[in-house]
Amino acid sequence: MKRILAGTVAALLMTAGAAFADPIEGNWKTQSGATAGIAKCGGSFCIKLKTGKHAGKQIGKMQASGGGKYSGSITDPADDKTYSGSASLAGSILKMKGCVAAIFCKTQTWNRL
Repeated sequence: MKRILAGTVAALLMTAGAAFADPIEGNWKTQSGATAGIAKCGGSFCIKLKTGKHAGKQIGKMQASGGGKYSGSITDPADDKTYSGSASLAGSILKMKGCVAAIFCKTQTWNRL
């Protein structure tokens, strides 16, 4: 009986961690075909490339704004330039946007893996 109870408690604790994960956390297929991982880092979410030419490079940091919206910075790994960034999440689609002076913007669509 104690084993069953201990197993049940352990299973609940493992699923509780997943239940409290932010929807943006996880692995995403970028528009270029690389895989990016988004995970908590401090009070923000760090974006790190897992595959592709720039694997291992952190390319962004975002903070939740509420309602599936995020804001922070995003770096183009090809030229190492950092831009004002934002993201919006709708289901398994993540729209990543980087802007210079809030006028010149580029948006990419990423898909959850």
